[in-house]
Amino acid sequence: MTKLHAFNDLLEHNNKDDCWLLISGKVYDVTSFLDDHPGGDEVLLTATGKDATDDFEDVGHSDDAREMLKKYFIGEIDSSTIPAERKYTLPPSTTPSAGVQGSGNSWKILQFLLPLLILVAALAFRSFYQKE
Repeated sequence: MTKLHAFNDLLEHNNKDDCWLLISGKVYDVTSFLDDHPGGDEVLLTATGKDATDDFEDVGHSDDAREMLKKYFIGEIDSSTIPAERKYTLPPSTTPSAGVQGSGNSWKILQFLLPLLILVAALAFRSFYQKE
């Protein structure tokens, strides 16, 4: 029978001496593999304490790597203990007032005129000193 681990258990196994990963609902004790991991131990350590499935899949591991996982398997995660995902919500939008919009138009004009004025000044400076 497969052992079930609570998500909080993962939080306790997050260092070089004791490292568990959660990948696709399965828990792996990869402590003995840290020194042998081709990407270094830091890659694995940063994937602790969370669902590391995306981290694992994004790298594009080989079939050999996936096969190797089997020897580090120690159980499955108890899905009822996984915290709800936090979703980022945008702050309420504020509509700009007429004064702010007016300054936005001024800024666009300034962005166009300022380089033009610098160019005119540079050409005037150049023609002034070429006559001497």
